[in-house]
Amino acid sequence: MHIILGGTGHVGSAAAMSLLQQGEAVTIVTRDPSKGADWTRRGAEIAVADVHDSEALRHIFRQGERLFLLNPPADPSTDTDVEERKTVAAIIAALEGSGLRKIVAQSTYGAQPGDRCGDLNILYGLEQKLRTQPIPASIIRAAYYMSNWDSTLETAEQDGVVNTFFPADFRLPMVAPDDLGRAAARLLKEPIEQTGTHYVEGPARYTASDVAACLSDELRKDIQVVTAPREKWQETFESMGFSRAAAESYARMTALTLDELELPANPERGTVSLQRYISDLLARRN
Repeated sequence: MHIILGGTGHVGSAAAMSLLQQGEAVTIVTRDPSKGADWTRRGAEIAVADVHDSEALRHIFRQGERLFLLNPPADPSTDTDVEERKTVAAIIAALEGSGLRKIVAQSTYGAQPGDRCGDLNILYGLEQKLRTQPIPASIIRAAYYMSNWDSTLETAEQDGVVNTFFPADFRLPMVAPDDLGRAAARLLKEPIEQTGTHYVEGPARYTASDVAACLSDELRKDIQVVTAPREKWQETFESMGFSRAAAESYARMTALTLDELELPANPERGTVSLQRYISDLLARRN
């Protein structure tokens, strides 16, 4: 049995679907039972738990052998760094006595020690905690999610713009959730003793201008890139509903990505191009 923590999100659902298509047994953990009906029809088991409840998680983990783990994003109106450290602590506590034989955990390109840089330091902390506990663990360091651009569809259609914090020509490794899900499924099925860190990105690296061009092709209208000036990043995040603390963390994470991102020489590459991802996104919406 494969346990998928975060199985109703973009990447978790892709991992679950890949495993089910291979005839594997899957349990999806969710805090919202209303999200389980579709998965039950597909053949998955559903387990309901709050990610902060270590005892409930441990009980679920005991029903399986292998776990795919994502640390869920906190509500941006909160202090996201504080809240996400709490969920990391609760998940790590749930591993003790779980009987799990292998873990595959989702992290991110650029994960690093530090403070107030969002996922970069939160997921680095998760990596370190997994390495000091006894269950064999593989780490996926994922490129920038193509799904982060989903929200630009509305502004592209209504206003003809793609809003971004990155310069229009900044080339960034990106990856589709389906490619990450397939990578997670493969790693879950590997021999238990086979571990390591795996950098996963799409077939090419892309810019915000590429996103605008793909949307222009699909929507058949001219789409322009609008980049928020660096001195306005914190203010822009706050205008989007982020708390002051969350805005500070996300602004610093953006700066580190832009200024200091170290790229792997030989990443594992998926097959979903940006054009295909955006085409599929529009098809799902319609």
